[in-house]
Amino acid sequence: MTQTVTLGFVIFPGFPMACLTSAIEPLRAANEIAGTRAFRWRVLSETGEAVTSSAGVVFAPDGILSDQTELDHVFLTSSPDGAFANVTKATAFLQRHLRVGKTLGAFSGGIFPLARTGLMDGHPISVHWCYDAAFATEFPKVTPVKTVIYEGEQRLTAAGAAAVFDLMLSLIEKSLGPEIMTEVACWFQHPFVRTGEVSQKTPSLTTATTTDTMPKQVSKAIQMFAEHIEDPVQIKDVAAAVNMSTRSLERSFRRATGESPLKYYRLLRLKQARQLVLYSSDTLTEIAYSVGYSSTSPMLNHYKEVYGVTPQEDRKNRNSFRVTDGSCLPSV
Repeated sequence: MTQTVTLGFVIFPGFPMACLTSAIEPLRAANEIAGTRAFRWRVLSETGEAVTSSAGVVFAPDGILSDQTELDHVFLTSSPDGAFANVTKATAFLQRHLRVGKTLGAFSGGIFPLARTGLMDGHPISVHWCYDAAFATEFPKVTPVKTVIYEGEQRLTAAGAAAVFDLMLSLIEKSLGPEIMTEVACWFQHPFVRTGEVSQKTPSLTTATTTDTMPKQVSKAIQMFAEHIEDPVQIKDVAAAVNMSTRSLERSFRRATGESPLKYYRLLRLKQARQLVLYSSDTLTEIAYSVGYSSTSPMLNHYKEVYGVTPQEDRKNRNSFRVTDGSCLPSV
């Protein structure tokens, strides 16, 4: 007889509803296909009060996290602003959960409240590409990875709703076998099952493509740019590193992206700056230095040129999209 696996999904204000449904629906389907209650789940919050999702839909939790006694897995889902009101009490509960051999994890922005407990220090964690700069700044002791999911020792994380579905398929396979898992994927027309080795897709900054579909040398140059945000490299050095002349790299970049390497590099740095503007409390001076500017003024000018607003206005506008208790949109 299959042992029932019980999962607790802890929701915070502004959480992405798609992550919750991507977790629950495959488990429901697995139960129906297997004809047994292999999985149970509870939607939880810190206080038991209603929680508003990023879509504005209000959820009434099934219970309070600290009251639970039979959870095999605990997953947090949140916007990047999410944090426990009583972090000491919540951390103590989660520590006890780990001590008895159970699993802890997070979906999308839920990595932020999870990391704020300190329980992920020294552990790899899957960080969605839209949060990577802000996450790395706030949590230097946590090891970010760029795969869609990460399955570590007692810790499971997923970067985005589709990745949550993949993670649930992995749990279904472990409990019910590959045949049930495959049928669940087919129920939802899930095109293929991704494992922890699959890297996240990241969009090109200037075209309707992803960076991995670009010419190999252009893709390698973009990767090199991404690895040198705080300490910018010269375009000629990047060209040499990918075995091209500066002029050839320039032509290849324009064909692939519509922009020069220098312009693309600046857009990449500004994208990271915007993450920090929206998802961190760093000052604009700190942000400018962290993305390779020697002073604030050039970054402010480039930021407004690209995004149409100043960083101050962008941060203020973001805060105007808060739900009633202060959590911020968007989340993924």
